[in-house]
Amino acid sequence: MAARCALKAVLVDLSGTLHVEDSAVPGAQEALKRLRSAPVTIRFVTNTTKECKRDLLERLTKLGFDIAEHEIFTSLTAARNLLEQKRVRPLLLVDDKALPDFTGIATDDPNAVVVGLAPEHFHYEMMNRAFRLILDGAPLIAIHKARYFKKKDGLALGPGPFVAGLEYATDTQATVVGKPEKTFFMEALRGTGCAPEEAVMIGDDCRDDVGGAQNAGMRGILVRTGKYRPADEDKINPAPYLTCENFPEAVEHILGRLL
Repeated sequence: MAARCALKAVLVDLSGTLHVEDSAVPGAQEALKRLRSAPVTIRFVTNTTKECKRDLLERLTKLGFDIAEHEIFTSLTAARNLLEQKRVRPLLLVDDKALPDFTGIATDDPNAVVVGLAPEHFHYEMMNRAFRLILDGAPLIAIHKARYFKKKDGLALGPGPFVAGLEYATDTQATVVGKPEKTFFMEALRGTGCAPEEAVMIGDDCRDDVGGAQNAGMRGILVRTGKYRPADEDKINPAPYLTCENFPEAVEHILGRLL
């Protein structure tokens, strides 16, 4: 097997990997501090659509994480970039707390449909409005298609099932902008000076975090926190480069074995 390139960048998922809602994964803050002592670039990549980047950063800061805004790359940012490229006016099915990340985007007389995690909007009237727009030719843009995510009281449906319903009803394929899309990971690396083979991704979602990163040419470390369920490792091929109990264990592996 060919030797891997020296590690230059670490991509870290947020929800389920560093924290679950307003609770940090035990030891994650100190592990991040140890990782920062290494000669690697760190980026935080997230499919979270429940809040804008500003609110997300505030949440992480309150939990004791030393993270700068420019280090965070979100699927909301990727969605906004695509909307600006396509010059369309979206019907935004996103949480109201995520709307600040779309400030300045025209939404009157929509000719596109954007779906994120928006439980308060996933009712018949709104879904039917989206359905009719898509039938009339509006592109369907999925911020991501996660099946489920982790809340304090258990697993909860993600936007994926609702996107799939619109795809099925309209016989249309959504454009996905977040993880596990290769373009998302490449955009996250942009500006770091690192090639995919010089990066590793740490996350709790075997498909979107680990599978997506490995398909983009990176190594992937799966952690058994957040949405992880037993035997998730077997759901992707190739299997994760490594499976760890949690983020601190993943950091110790990186510091001890990959540098």
